[in-house]
Amino acid sequence: MAQDRKKSYADKRRRPIKFEVGDKVMLKVSPWKGIIRFRKRGKLSPRYIGPFKIVARFRKVAYRLSLPEERNSIHDMFHVSQLRKCLVDEATYVPFPEIEVDDKLRYVKEPIKIIDQ
Repeated sequence: MAQDRKKSYADKRRRPIKFEVGDKVMLKVSPWKGIIRFRKRGKLSPRYIGPFKIVARFRKVAYRLSLPEERNSIHDMFHVSQLRKCLVDEATYVPFPEIEVDDKLRYVKEPIKIIDQ
């Protein structure tokens, strides 16, 4: 009886995670591997990196991601528990090289276009 009660509690919180080929996902970074591969530690270390596109699905729990060339040291097959659905809209994506930060950690605002003189 106790096992059935615990199972019913767990089943209410458990949700099936399923992705389709072509979906964008974020990849979970383990703390120890994050220090080695991403060179950051402590509170500011990344928890998830991405977004990456799913290329293929193997069985129910394994997915192959398309990783960029700088991440070729990482194997491209991941368990579903290491992935999280990316909810970011493509139109809101800002590439990082375009943002310039000075030595006091302030970014410079530049006008895009002059509307009137």
